[in-house]
Amino acid sequence: MRPSLTHIALHVADLEACAAFYREVCGLGEVHSRGGEELGERIVWLAEPGAEARFVLVLLPGGPGERARSGDYSHLGFAVATREQVDAMAAIGRARGCLALDRVDKPYPAGSFCILRDPDGTAVEFSYGQPLGPGAA
Repeated sequence: MRPSLTHIALHVADLEACAAFYREVCGLGEVHSRGGEELGERIVWLAEPGAEARFVLVLLPGGPGERARSGDYSHLGFAVATREQVDAMAAIGRARGCLALDRVDKPYPAGSFCILRDPDGTAVEFSYGQPLGPGAA
């Protein structure tokens, strides 16, 4: 049997703020949570609606916060269906004070994208025209 990618876990400094960002900005839903007052620190699983059994983003509390260095292109990537939606995500980032890079248009396979930072500092890309997701060529 070959392995299947099921989740990415991020160790974040402010779990509740990061969970709210991924729910409100990225449209993910909370599909599982454990911990809390009686069990200790809360852990949150988030997923796209309908994809809960295929892939989740796990947020773990107590992280040091992301410290991106110059030239570090690490990010989480979300595809959107149109270039206008990339602009809309940039506007959301601008309004929230977390826009790291306004829309850029690059040749295939990069397409159009912008980058926001979640409350922990992790880069989150919103793209159109890449070979993955709703805007795929």
